[in-house]
Amino acid sequence: MTGQSLPPTIPHAAALAAERWGDAPALFEHGETWSFAQLWELSRAAASALIARGVGEGDRVAIWAPNCREWIVAALGAMTLGATLVPLNTRLKGIEAGDILRRTRARMLFTVRDFLGIDYPALLADEALPDLADTVLLDHDFNSLIASGKGAEDPLVAAALGRLTPDHVSDIIFTSGTTGAPKGVMMTYGRVIPQTGAWIRNTGLTAGERYLIVNPFFHSFGLKVGWVASLIAGAVILPMPQFDVAQAAAMIERERVNFMPGPPTIFQMLLAHKQTHPFDTSSLRGGTTGAATVPPVLVERIRDELGMKDVITAYGMTECVNITSCLPGDSADTIAQTCGCAVPGNEVIIAGPDGTELPRGESGEIWVRGEGVMLGYLDDPAATAHAIDADGWLHTGDIGTMDERGYVRITDRLKDMYISGGFNVYPAEVEKLLAAHPAIAMVAVVGVPDERMGEVGKAFVVLRPEASANAEELLSWSRANMANYKVPRSFETVADLPRNAAGKVLKTELRQP
Repeated sequence: MTGQSLPPTIPHAAALAAERWGDAPALFEHGETWSFAQLWELSRAAASALIARGVGEGDRVAIWAPNCREWIVAALGAMTLGATLVPLNTRLKGIEAGDILRRTRARMLFTVRDFLGIDYPALLADEALPDLADTVLLDHDFNSLIASGKGAEDPLVAAALGRLTPDHVSDIIFTSGTTGAPKGVMMTYGRVIPQTGAWIRNTGLTAGERYLIVNPFFHSFGLKVGWVASLIAGAVILPMPQFDVAQAAAMIERERVNFMPGPPTIFQMLLAHKQTHPFDTSSLRGGTTGAATVPPVLVERIRDELGMKDVITAYGMTECVNITSCLPGDSADTIAQTCGCAVPGNEVIIAGPDGTELPRGESGEIWVRGEGVMLGYLDDPAATAHAIDADGWLHTGDIGTMDERGYVRITDRLKDMYISGGFNVYPAEVEKLLAAHPAIAMVAVVGVPDERMGEVGKAFVVLRPEASANAEELLSWSRANMANYKVPRSFETVADLPRNAAGKVLKTELRQP
């Protein structure tokens, strides 16, 4: 794939795919196949319907729903009009989602009434959302929405697409941070598309390959190097709303899946499942993993037992889709021990405390500069300036080393973030949520090792005088008030938290077994 062949925006990618591959399968779900031509036709019809509802350039359109074909059509319809996509994590509670909808002044929300027993609109019943003019249920109103506009040939849709440029803001994805308040990462098409192209080259994703997307569409991964990459490469999208190992195994066998990325946890589960319930993995070719440390033996097993000869590790974040990636042909040891070298279009250095590049092998903060770095944080110039310096370097907050080949190894995190089952968890945000509990005076959360999830949260709680709450009660309260992946798996009540002379909580001491 050459840079010249890349489309300027995500809707242009869908248009170009329809032109290039027409009747070839683009998406398979619920036993039905949509061709590239059908997918683009439905997306244009959705765009026409959104015009009729008053959506236009610069508006924010939110999607709070699991991976499904309607998600893609809704996103493409909104983006075609120059609207910005605001994907919401399906694990958020109403108070968390309401905050994001208010801060983005989202005009429209696509959601579902029933996913894993959750009625999403009901979660927002008590939220004041003055800018939200319209809510559409993807699991109930989708067909009527498509029929409510002037159809795919609406000249206003073609005119809107004609105005769309690489400088338009494509999406705002919220990421938590050390302050405890999630920040909206603004990306433009000009940042997303070339980085997706680089990822496609590194993974070898090609036309006709069947891509099982288990990474959520609300994540940078499931969105940009998930279904967007499939449109650019001509791969077949197989969306999975919720990872279930038995269902995934059945899909791999039945649908002849060729490509499947995911955190190490997913591959560990598939390997364990294959030992007890053998299934045919002969179609599998490749995928990517990362988001946690990957034991070398796991890479060997993914290659040998699952047949994924082209599995590689990579490193990215919401603020920069791709930072580093291993390359096809790298050894199992390189894939396990490093997260690869700088992705084309980006520069990566290891910086010392004074901002100078450190010699190879020395440990410092990982900095990245280039086409993939975000535009900035929504309505937060101070946080943007803190993250991206005057020379354009994004300070990742991750600590690592670089070898002579330019391959990076992440050794620690400046932030206290830990990764649980592939999800970034920021203790500051969890602590802020827990602080609302009436019995809690102080709390500190750390990540502790977990065989299945990589890491899970452990909360050290100082109770208020005269208050009482046991671990079971705190766990139950947390499940009701925060996304599941943020919920600490264990709670320990302590008389006080260890601190340094400046009064800062010493989390290194809390992490000691």
